[in-house]
Amino acid sequence: MIIFWILAAGLIGLAFLFVVMPLLRPTPEQHEPAQDALNLEVFGQRLQELDADLESGYLDRARYDAARHDLERDLLHDVDGSQPVDAHGASRLGRWTLALLLALALPGTATLLYLQLGEPTVIERMELAARGLPAEDQGADQSMEVLVQRLAKRLEDNPDDVEGWLMMGRTYFALKRPEDGLEAVASAYRLAPERLDVMLAYAEAIAANRPDRSLEGKPAELVRAALELDPQNVNARWLAGLMAFQHGQFQAAAVAWQKILDEFEPGSQEAAELQEMVDEARRRAGIAAAKAATEEPVAVPVEGSSDESTEAVGAERIEVSVSLDPALAAEVAPEDTVFVFARATSGPAMPLAAQRLQAGSLPATLALDDSMAMAPGMRLSAHAEIQVTARVSRSGEAAPQPGDLEGQSETIDTRETTATAVVIDRALP
Repeated sequence: MIIFWILAAGLIGLAFLFVVMPLLRPTPEQHEPAQDALNLEVFGQRLQELDADLESGYLDRARYDAARHDLERDLLHDVDGSQPVDAHGASRLGRWTLALLLALALPGTATLLYLQLGEPTVIERMELAARGLPAEDQGADQSMEVLVQRLAKRLEDNPDDVEGWLMMGRTYFALKRPEDGLEAVASAYRLAPERLDVMLAYAEAIAANRPDRSLEGKPAELVRAALELDPQNVNARWLAGLMAFQHGQFQAAAVAWQKILDEFEPGSQEAAELQEMVDEARRRAGIAAAKAATEEPVAVPVEGSSDESTEAVGAERIEVSVSLDPALAAEVAPEDTVFVFARATSGPAMPLAAQRLQAGSLPATLALDDSMAMAPGMRLSAHAEIQVTARVSRSGEAAPQPGDLEGQSETIDTRETTATAVVIDRALP
């Protein structure tokens, strides 16, 4: 702290030199003649010229008197007769007074502003951090503890505040109190188990409290449910990739994460971090491939899904014709979002492939294929029997809402046919 004040004093002194010292420099003496003297000299010269013109007959007496009157009037206007007694002395006195005021005001004002607007304790916290002292001694977590107390008081008054419980959970995790964080997020999940962000937060909280950070069991169920609600959700897709990574399906994880990376802004910190994960997954996939060349591979599928190495049993691509029942046309706006997705008739409810379009483009024919897999191993060709659903979402969200319009195809065997049709003909209750 002492070093900081020494440096601050040095900076104030430097500012003092730049501001005050120029005021103390002596003003060069003025050698130019006074303005009144110049005006008088000019008056005399012009008066002599008038006298010469009068004697030579160039001017008559009347014109001479008028010109002289104008000249005398100008002189009275230009010469006021008020010359300072000691202009240089007064100037020096003013400069010394201003310099003295600045010398007192500059450091005083800077110090008062720092004490009022600055954060003096940050220096002490930085010194403690440099010595390697724990965070509790730095006081950095004190503000977080205050936030926890305020949130606890707020939740006592409003225990149904889902956002408050989520914030409480994130705060506990920031304080490295994962058990308390899990309890807070679990409270949010009990209040809103259908909310996608709550589901994913609960899945991560459960995994964070496990020694191996595994997503097995309940977290995996939550991730799959989230993907069913919104197949394009970035966090759910990332967790699906992590599930594959934890099961040794490194290539599947790399593919899932690369699709997310392609959507990130190049050069951003998030893109750089995800690129490292993709590279690590690919590195491990290469090691696994080299090992598989000498050993018989053992597939470890993600729970409830097929492994990427599973042999295809159905078509890799199907064509879907989507149309809207004319009786419902008046209830649909051209800009409404239409989700078209395929599910296996037996197995997990997670979509195998999905596309999005606008209601104004209906009727339309589109394709669903293996490249649109929502999660590692969940390929269209891994299932022989599928059903296609088309839903008009009034909110634009993938999660079904009451009042959305929907239609489903018949169950089709993709080993025999690769085309189907869906008519949107009913409203969801």
